Amino acid sequence: MSRPFSPRSSPFAGSFVRVNGKIRAREVRVVGQDGKQLGVLQLGEAINLARAQGVDLVEIAPNATPPVCRLVDYGKFRYEQSKKDKEARKHQHANKVKEVQLSATIDPHDFGVKVNHAIDFLCDEMKVKVTLRFRGREMAHQEFGFQVVKKFIRELAPYGHPDAEPKLIGKGINLMLSPLPRNKRAKHPNQPSDEPQDNGARDEEGELPSPATHNVSADASDSDAIIEPKPAPTAFGNNPFAKLDLNPREENM
Repeated sequence: MSRPFSPRSSPFAGSFVRVNGKIRAREVRVVGQDGKQLGVLQLGEAINLARAQGVDLVEIAPNATPPVCRLVDYGKFRYEQSKKDKEARKHQHANKVKEVQLSATIDPHDFGVKVNHAIDFLCDEMKVKVTLRFRGREMAHQEFGFQVVKKFIRELAPYGHPDAEPKLIGKGINLMLSPLPRNKRAKHPNQPSDEPQDNGARDEEGELPSPATHNVSADASDSDAIIEPKPAPTAFGNNPFAKLDLNPREENM
């Protein structure tokens, strides 16, 4: 008799969890909803206890002897597990390493492009491996290569820090940069700002002027100030209908 199993391509193949009647052990160690252990019970007794409390019996440690099961709502359990997996994947970015290759005679424009790529990697919580290779007679002037690498470190100082001093290994210079913590790292230069732009125009109380402005007559007093709204803008620079007489003429009797 063939036994059903989850395919390898299934996203839940590695996180298969047995619930209630799918648990194969005869005895299980039960953990209550409050986290307290209820002891070792027969599988039937544990399932009846879960049904009495309106929850499921979920196997959380199948390799233990006996297996450990928890009284919890299965939907809530899967939601908590998905949150844990998401947090774990978020921290995996720090383990990723991106490589940036430089040269001792790199063009200033190419150097700026490499810096922008490194900023993108560091802001995505990735490490950056900097590699500078000497070619031919460039080995006789290694100081130029170190100058390029140190300039690269200065440009990335607001976003990352070197794990160690740049070292000459073989015919190249190697360096590893790690991202700074979020609270100490500068904001990504290409990220749009959500704050409104302040052009410096403020009123006497230090507040920004409101978008709707009106023209106030200068000859009027403060109490009798006449507020004249601005005319609505037209689609034409010179309105051809401005001088059109819209009043109907009286017909001659």
